[in-house]
Amino acid sequence: MSRQLLAMALAPLLGLFILGIGNGFLATLITLRLDAAGESPVVIGWVSSAYFIGLALGAMFNDRLLLRIGHIRAYGSFASLVAVTVLLQGLWLDPISWFGLRLIGGWATVGVYLVIESWLLTSGDQKVRGRLLALYMISLYAAGVVGQLLLGVTDAMGVTAPFMVIGMLASLSVLPMAMIPRVAPVIEHAEPLSPMRLITLTPTGVMGSFGSGLAVAAVYSLLPLYLQRVGLTVNQIGQMMAVVILGAMLLQYPIGRWSDRHDRQMVLILIGTFCTLISAGMLLLPLNTWVLAGLLFLLGGGVFALYPVAVSHAADRAPAGALVRMSQGLLLINAIGSTVSPPLISPIMAAVGDAGLFWAFGAMSIGMVAFFGWRRSVRPAPLPVAPFAPSTPMSSAGAELAVTEELIQGATEHEHMEDLSEAVPDVETAEPLVGPPPPDEPHILYYEDEERPHEAERDRDRSPEETSSTSRG
Repeated sequence: MSRQLLAMALAPLLGLFILGIGNGFLATLITLRLDAAGESPVVIGWVSSAYFIGLALGAMFNDRLLLRIGHIRAYGSFASLVAVTVLLQGLWLDPISWFGLRLIGGWATVGVYLVIESWLLTSGDQKVRGRLLALYMISLYAAGVVGQLLLGVTDAMGVTAPFMVIGMLASLSVLPMAMIPRVAPVIEHAEPLSPMRLITLTPTGVMGSFGSGLAVAAVYSLLPLYLQRVGLTVNQIGQMMAVVILGAMLLQYPIGRWSDRHDRQMVLILIGTFCTLISAGMLLLPLNTWVLAGLLFLLGGGVFALYPVAVSHAADRAPAGALVRMSQGLLLINAIGSTVSPPLISPIMAAVGDAGLFWAFGAMSIGMVAFFGWRRSVRPAPLPVAPFAPSTPMSSAGAELAVTEELIQGATEHEHMEDLSEAVPDVETAEPLVGPPPPDEPHILYYEDEERPHEAERDRDRSPEETSSTSRG
């Protein structure tokens, strides 16, 4: 990566890292404080859900605000609002007030991410988006790990100290963005594909995105409750949550690259099976510190890999012109899953005990395995059109950032092999050809020829009618 590109991306990434440290342990802190005050799991679930409601609302409407007031002013406004809502939560503990503050905080937080992601989006062209996305993911996960490790340190300083630290970090994150000496990027209003169109185009992608939202929201909002009730201290809970995020950071990419060379639907089935086994382990095994840490590390890897693999599978089905809108639509589906997760799972914990969290995890995982298996029997997965890219976008701009040049060219090549004209009617597609595209047409081959010769030979031998029969899945 060139020094110029790194310099342009440094300020938003630094702002992301500073904000992410505080945001990384805020959800854990709120859950622990509500539980210590004697609130029920149902109340904790609803307060946690408010944050995700705010995220969903912000993902739909914040881009319009940016178009009106500009990026720098929008970032300052959103970051200040995050700081104010957090500091107000430190003044008094009331579930109804915290619900409203968490909703506003979620709306403001996704606004901050929208500014950062849109700035990264325009820092370079499609050729370098993959590298920018990698830096974004490293900054996001590293901030999450550091934030969770700070939970015990700040909690030991006093009752209000953690809220003060998070508020200061939110305010401090404005400085790198305020010192950027360049014109603010121009973004367009996002128009994601509708849920019904997404279900028609990629039912597996929709279920994977929704299921990922259910699982990830439960990890952030209800796993700390489970850990506190099994006897861990605040410092130990922060360490265990850091282990979960570290597992997500280290395992997501190997799982995704493995999906490049296998049927992605089968990979999704195996991820669901893996999460089921981890849930069973949490329920049945004697949990000392090392066993608990190992299981949570693996749980983080499985749960956080679900969304990017599902999006990669959906991209294997979509025409090139619909990739951005499809990614934005799946992001909203994921946000809906996150919104309904805590209110759905917390009553189970209230009814059957703290272990209800993992009974719910197991049930969700089995349901996804059954759905993915059914879809695979109806319409097998296509070959991957481009290499996997780890992704956890927070806004419509982040969803577009994940659409790299390799992905666009891979999807364009797919249009030569399969008739996708009916997949998204208002998107133009290339005419399908007999066999692969002409040798003089630019295209990306990211597999070595000797790795998958049987599949290359199969594609050459297929007729257009046979090719068009493998449609959406």
